[in-house]
Amino acid sequence: MNEKIGIWLWPDTCPFCGKVSSQGICRECRRKSEVLKIREPRCMQCGKPLRCKEQEYCYDCMRVHHWYDQGCALWLHREPVSTSIYQFKYHNQRVYGEFYAEELARVYGHMIRGWGPDLIMPVPLHKKRRRKRGYNQAGVLGRRLGRLLGIRVDDKSLLRRVYTDPQKKLGRLERKKNLRNAFALKESFKPVPVVLLVDDIYTTGNTIDAVSEVLKKKGVEKVYFLTISIGQGY
Repeated sequence: MNEKIGIWLWPDTCPFCGKVSSQGICRECRRKSEVLKIREPRCMQCGKPLRCKEQEYCYDCMRVHHWYDQGCALWLHREPVSTSIYQFKYHNQRVYGEFYAEELARVYGHMIRGWGPDLIMPVPLHKKRRRKRGYNQAGVLGRRLGRLLGIRVDDKSLLRRVYTDPQKKLGRLERKKNLRNAFALKESFKPVPVVLLVDDIYTTGNTIDAVSEVLKKKGVEKVYFLTISIGQGY
């Protein structure tokens, strides 16, 4: 196909509002997304923004034991970020995953290199949900991030063996109970010292924790995570 015809048929669109934009993020959404960027001070464990620099941890991380070691996200989970992720997950906007991965590499590349991951592992979907959706959004994100950073990606060894209710419908305790024994590793998985988990959203951290527990009990020493968005800290 002629390149000009291809551009005319599939113009670049803003990953936040979906409007045609030759520069990716449109001017208005860039302004909005800048306000939602996670900046210091942030929680030293989950990366949620904090109200004052004297704090080291958010309210959640002070109260709850996490199996993972540390993590970060790009934006707060608010409009227009939340709608963008919804389109990415449920409306086949896989191209948005390329944009998110590039932003993660650009913003957190130095931090990722400091963590020194041996492996990137996307948080898996249950096979029933993946069949219905057609793809795992975390897998799209993780594979692109791996290519950008030159880190091996394993999207086969980690399994979601229990079909769980969507986490967004549940409270904190119900979320934790919902994920009990939900994840497993294939027998063929060989533990590495450091794993970087990739997912779309961090809310309470129960999903990342459930996967991290499985990895650490298998012999992984350190588990870090990256997500596109995260809930508000305290």
